[in-house]
Amino acid sequence: MSEKLQKVLARSGHGSRRELEATIAAGRVSVNGKIASLGERIDADAKVKIDGRDVAIKPEDAVVCRVLMYHKPEGELCTRKDPEGRPTVYDRLPNLQGARWVAVGRLDVNTSGLLLFTTDGELANRLMHPSQQIEREYAARIFGEVDEAMMQRLRKGVQLEDGPARFTTIKRAGGDGMNQWFHVTLTEGRNREVRRLWESQEVRVSRLMRIRYGSIQLEQGLPHGGWAELTLDQINYLRSLVKLPAEQRSFIDPRKQDTKQRRFARARKANAQIRQERNPGKAGRSDQDKPASSRSKRREPSLEQAFGVTDNPRRKGPGGRAPTGGSRKPAGGSNKKDRR
Repeated sequence: MSEKLQKVLARSGHGSRRELEATIAAGRVSVNGKIASLGERIDADAKVKIDGRDVAIKPEDAVVCRVLMYHKPEGELCTRKDPEGRPTVYDRLPNLQGARWVAVGRLDVNTSGLLLFTTDGELANRLMHPSQQIEREYAARIFGEVDEAMMQRLRKGVQLEDGPARFTTIKRAGGDGMNQWFHVTLTEGRNREVRRLWESQEVRVSRLMRIRYGSIQLEQGLPHGGWAELTLDQINYLRSLVKLPAEQRSFIDPRKQDTKQRRFARARKANAQIRQERNPGKAGRSDQDKPASSRSKRREPSLEQAFGVTDNPRRKGPGGRAPTGGSRKPAGGSNKKDRR
């Protein structure tokens, strides 16, 4: 049975459908020795090349869908390669054999937080399609006066240069004076949409972090630049959102129960290796990896402190409360491990 070329390549992990359509249109793909055309259908035994290199075409039952949760730091670009040599979100991801990671959407260079990657280009393509209306949640620090009338306008909708837009929900989340924290949700992924919505009301977003995609939450303790592989249940939740059949296999061995701590430890090790490669003459950790006690104090809590997404579960959020899920001493006694 023949299938569209871009769909087969996306499923086989060679990029998202959108990326592959552009690649085919540019004449970079050949099928059985001839330059391919957009929308061309191929059989399972077709010989396909991209930029003159043979690529593997996998049948549907041979593809294992994997999804990573990545904690994007500010300053990283959502592109595979940057001509200026700046860091990208792909630099720290684990290597793959015969496939590649496809980003599910993008985050602005100055936005941090949850970014999903998958080996299934068809899953990525469907999740990114505007018709899916998948809810995204952001934590934002706003500089300026925000009153109830402004929040109501943003819920109702405002006109941006590329059409009307609105927040589904807006909730205050702490802060004093001209710097206040908010949780906002929307169901689109337009370029810089959260920032542009706030800027339409003549206030400024000084920090922005995505903390949820659908029901997938950014895990507490996942360091900046760290990644964690999603469980089979989480992967099938995403597949069910876009009406794809459930995946039956997982790279997380249920017998060994690959824990968050072990995955996070691997992420921290990868971070250290990348820093050493970029700065071979410098030793030590970057400022964001240092203990909180060694950093300079700030008047305002960091965005990670404010919403409980932090490298250090003991760090406190607004009002001096420990973030949800942080480690606490058990009531009624001490714990020897706490004193180590």
